[in-house]
Amino acid sequence: MAGMPGGRRRSKWFLPIFVVVLGLVIFAAEGIGGHLDRGIDSLGIMAALAVALVLGGRSETVRGLRGDGRDERFALIDLRATALAGSVVTIAILIGWIVEIARGRDGGPYTWLATVAGGAYLAAIAFLRWRG
Repeated sequence: MAGMPGGRRRSKWFLPIFVVVLGLVIFAAEGIGGHLDRGIDSLGIMAALAVALVLGGRSETVRGLRGDGRDERFALIDLRATALAGSVVTIAILIGWIVEIARGRDGGPYTWLATVAGGAYLAAIAFLRWRG
């Protein structure tokens, strides 16, 4: 998760609450989709993650992830990790798209995911170049 703009710190409760809310959204989506058992499992996993985030407060890594222990060093680590994760996901999307078109399919949903990733990258380059 990227750091807050302007160096502001988040409350140590922001990420655990966000994780539980996301778990509730996943639970509802699974329930609507007719998979209440998977929704319960997902909510349990997200709740366990939230508890780990709350109880892991002495860990520098956990505090950095939550945002309440973030410093310049952790912000740089976060930036590099985000870039690496984005690159890995983009490569996976492209591989999925290539496999799908090789099988004679249209490549969806990889087509629109690759378009969003490439468009976001180009927009970020243009914006950061214009701004800086």
